[in-house]
Amino acid sequence: MRYFKRVARLPTADEVAASYRERRLLAVVFAVDSSLTTGQPRIPNSFVVEKALEHSDVMIPFASVDPRRGNEGVAEARDLLDEGVVRGFKFHPNIQMFHPNDRLAYPLYELIEEGGLVALFHTGHSGIGSGLPGGGGIHLKYGNPMPIDDVAVDFPHMPIVMAHPSFPWQDEALSVAMHKPQVSIDLSGWTPKRFPPLLIEAMNRTLSQQMLFGSDYPLITPDRWLEDFAAIDLDSSVRSAILKGNAARLLGLH
Repeated sequence: MRYFKRVARLPTADEVAASYRERRLLAVVFAVDSSLTTGQPRIPNSFVVEKALEHSDVMIPFASVDPRRGNEGVAEARDLLDEGVVRGFKFHPNIQMFHPNDRLAYPLYELIEEGGLVALFHTGHSGIGSGLPGGGGIHLKYGNPMPIDDVAVDFPHMPIVMAHPSFPWQDEALSVAMHKPQVSIDLSGWTPKRFPPLLIEAMNRTLSQQMLFGSDYPLITPDRWLEDFAAIDLDSSVRSAILKGNAARLLGLH
């Protein structure tokens, strides 16, 4: 909260739904399974699914399973797939402390690919832990997007999203997405006024169909993100694809 400056408190799930409903937006929602590395109590995937079903007009649920959970985590992921509600799985390598190409995560990827779901990876810098002694124990090296290239090679039919402009590895993220067409980049977590020129050029040209709107609510609100996004010089068709079309295709929305 101190890092992003504008957040007084975290909203409840119902408040998130109300905020997005008011703005006629859809929200991908998830918790991050970090209890094995942080000791913080886990928000169950079942709670995320329950709230998303209550607010199905505005919420799209993703699950989160720490790869360190081994067979237990794989069984949980299998149950979630069988329920047929979640649209993807969120991984946060910085907090869960694993490189995305670590073979310990591959049984989860196999299930995700089998189910036709999306694998979403945090990439780049971490606001979480910034300014704390030792960065709160979070290692930035796990945010390097290059290991995701290996994952894309080994699971060519699994849609992958690299969350956030990947500072300080923006060039690497763009290279992976240009080379691997099933890899997209979501633009959340950074205000568009801070997007580097190379990212904006890729949005306009080579990667216009692989860029996704995202805000990182409540740390960055959709209102603030969209206001700054409007100031970027983009073709109208590209703007429409980033705000809606690309995500609709990726998530199978109609």
